[in-house]
Amino acid sequence: MYGVGQSGVNAHRFVEGIKLFNSAEFFEAHEVLEDVWRAAPAEDKKFLQGLIQAAVAFHHHSTGNAVGARSLLARARRNLSGSSNEFRGIDLKALLESLARWQSALEDGQPVPPLPRI
Repeated sequence: MYGVGQSGVNAHRFVEGIKLFNSAEFFEAHEVLEDVWRAAPAEDKKFLQGLIQAAVAFHHHSTGNAVGARSLLARARRNLSGSSNEFRGIDLKALLESLARWQSALEDGQPVPPLPRI
């Protein structure tokens, strides 16, 4: 996972952020992942920014802010699409497909799919 070349603290915080995301604790996940982003090497920043934006998008959705959710989903997809299909142990292809389904559902006023898991 994220620990390759990273301090144990960053690897631990990254795993913590992913667990929070997968538990639908999106605001908390974004806070933890921002800490990881601040200390990350330049080559990982865009990827982490995409994860943070996805977490914020789902937080916006949970508070009824559909416009914010759609906007952040689009930004998250752009930032994550620049990485390979697997990055730091995350299947980005599956995540990007899930984010696209969410974005489409929100744009079309359709029922949303299940929340993605990272």
